[in-house]
Amino acid sequence: MPAQIIGFDDNKRRISTQQLLQKIYAALEEGETEFEVLSSGHHDVGGPLWTEDGSPLKFRVRNPGQRVGAFGLDGTEILVEGSAPADAGWLNAGAELTILGDGGDTTAHCAASGKIYVAGRAGARSGSLMKHDPAFDAPEFWVLKNTGSFSFEFMGGGIGVICGLNCEDLPSVLGERTCMGMVGGVIYVRGPVSRLSDDVWLLDLDDADRRFLSENMPVFLGKIRRPELLDTLTEFSRWKKIVAKTYEERRVHSRPTIHEFRLNKWVEGGIFGDVVHDDYDYVAGLVNTGEDRLKIPHWQDKRYAAPCESSCPSAIPTQDRLNLLRQGKVKEALELVLQYSPFPGSVCGEVCPNLCMDACTRQFLDHPVAMKELGRLSLEAASPAPKAASGKKVAVIGGGPGGLSAAWQLRLRGHAVSVYESDEEVGGKLRQVIPSERLPAEVLQTEIGRFRAMGVNFRTGTKVDAPLFEQIRAESDAVVLATGAHNPVVIPFPGHERLVKGLDFLKEINAGGRPAVGEKVVVLGAGNAGMDVCLGAYAMGAKKVTSIDIQRPAAYKKEIDHVKALGGEILWPVFTDKVDEKGVHTKDGRLIEADTVIIAIGERPDLSYVPREWLTDRGMVDVDGCFQVARAAGVFAIGDSIQPGLLTHAIGAGREAAEQIDVFLSGGEMSPKLKPEMILQKCLGKELFRPRNRGRFCVGDAKDESSRCLSCGTCRDCSMCLEACPEGAIRRLELENGKYEYVSDDHLCIGCGICAGICPCGVWGMEQVV
Repeated sequence: MPAQIIGFDDNKRRISTQQLLQKIYAALEEGETEFEVLSSGHHDVGGPLWTEDGSPLKFRVRNPGQRVGAFGLDGTEILVEGSAPADAGWLNAGAELTILGDGGDTTAHCAASGKIYVAGRAGARSGSLMKHDPAFDAPEFWVLKNTGSFSFEFMGGGIGVICGLNCEDLPSVLGERTCMGMVGGVIYVRGPVSRLSDDVWLLDLDDADRRFLSENMPVFLGKIRRPELLDTLTEFSRWKKIVAKTYEERRVHSRPTIHEFRLNKWVEGGIFGDVVHDDYDYVAGLVNTGEDRLKIPHWQDKRYAAPCESSCPSAIPTQDRLNLLRQGKVKEALELVLQYSPFPGSVCGEVCPNLCMDACTRQFLDHPVAMKELGRLSLEAASPAPKAASGKKVAVIGGGPGGLSAAWQLRLRGHAVSVYESDEEVGGKLRQVIPSERLPAEVLQTEIGRFRAMGVNFRTGTKVDAPLFEQIRAESDAVVLATGAHNPVVIPFPGHERLVKGLDFLKEINAGGRPAVGEKVVVLGAGNAGMDVCLGAYAMGAKKVTSIDIQRPAAYKKEIDHVKALGGEILWPVFTDKVDEKGVHTKDGRLIEADTVIIAIGERPDLSYVPREWLTDRGMVDVDGCFQVARAAGVFAIGDSIQPGLLTHAIGAGREAAEQIDVFLSGGEMSPKLKPEMILQKCLGKELFRPRNRGRFCVGDAKDESSRCLSCGTCRDCSMCLEACPEGAIRRLELENGKYEYVSDDHLCIGCGICAGICPCGVWGMEQVV
């Protein structure tokens, strides 16, 4: 008696496919070779399975899911009582699959051996990619009625038999676009066939074909329980066969001449007759100028952003800095960055992860342009002069990098700015948290001095609560919320009260204190803040520091390498179960010994001073695309107040918010700023630059980086296009403002594209004429 495999549990609920297959495997292990499977859409029933002694396997399946009989092996016989969904017999490797109903899409797809019998129709792409390994019998695919479209596409071998029973009214028993890309095998077809691929021939049967069908048709009809159709289906006058053209036959093409095409096709009623009217008087030459060109060049200076500029949250156009250095305008180059960020030395030169370097095109030649060194060059640069006083007052709540960036930009635009800071000094996490070995105090102090010289009013030691906030809002024309995130996140597992908060730990160190730590320290969290805590722990006397995280460490490689160089260890994935006097107990039963456990997995903002209805469900300020609070006109929010991010994200948001506030204060209509499209690497002529030896590369004078920058998307005025143009169509024009542009003369240009091909910066683009 066959083994009974039921796809439901004792409560008549459907079990998973994995559970059903496990039942089959268990029965097979017990020596069963015949199976009756009551399925409920379970897939992959029937293969690939075998017995140790080679005994054949038999399956009777009801209501199967996809891929019934997939990968079926020689010696396996599968009978489906009814229809089967998609992929039946997929990659069949020798099994016999009989479907007493219709087959779904891609039936017999990729079949390589065995036989598949369908008592009804087969869906789209059935028989596609069938193949034949001469070491094994060819696969056979028999269908009583018809197939869906795209059947037998890319067929490489095997035999298909489509009987076309009761399909006389169909345009084609093989559907639309059948046999596309067919290169081997044979298909026997009975009934109407139309729209065959040009890759095949439709031929009459020969004696060998009739003999094959006569011998095997009774077997097929017996399998699908329709033996009464034998006389009907062996009357061969309506049968044809389809075979693939040879390689040589496919190469034969019949093309009309241009003259024949123009006279016979390019006419009224022809394929273009409804959109083009030919006067037959003018024929363009092969090489043309003006409107007859196929492509037109355009000088697109700064149309696309360089990768460094696009990836920089502060949108600093480093390529412009380096172009100015290349022109000898050192002062202008060093001062340019201050239009975008007030912290070129502290952030760009010291603590920024330098996303611009990760995107720099030069890395594909040798090493990225040295952005840190460039940032340090601007440490002593003179501040830009602010515009004339506007008479508007703006309050900034929070003196961290985001708030200071907004204050800087607003002051440059002529507005009076007051910064409210609860600490005794401004700088936020730049001053409070980042170790001095990563950010020297004198560097930050120098850049903070620019703000005072610019006239920004600092109100330190002022914690803003709800009443004071309302007063500030009433006295100001606009307000910026930039209080950052200073409430450490703590997970309430057993023993969490033993944890030292990483942010408080770093603040105490930077304030000159020496928080006590044991010899063994475990840090929960392996982000950049976690690495700072590890460094702080070593500075406070720890002998062994271990950082753990539940996921791949989010810290940047150079921060991780710094910690490891001191002897630190980083473990992941590690899930904390509890903390006690012995250390950290993990959920897999390990103990990581620790005298001190510090948590550094992130912080949340304290926004208790603003109305609760201004916040999202996640406790962040709800802003629109212009950084304006959704429920409060004239109030703007940036940085960690709206979403967690890097210091440079806060600086960039401060600049963008200041631009929107400037529009707001002038009575204009604010609109979200769109990020410029980044130039594609394929547009750049990297092969025109000489790479340096990677192993011996070192940065000397950062100003010399101007020779390494590719100036992506920005013209470097090299005149290579002007010199390379074969028609002399390009000219360089001097403009009144001291700038320049390159233009192409339409009357001389032939649209050859040499200018676009030779341009190292990707500035020339070719417009395809429609």
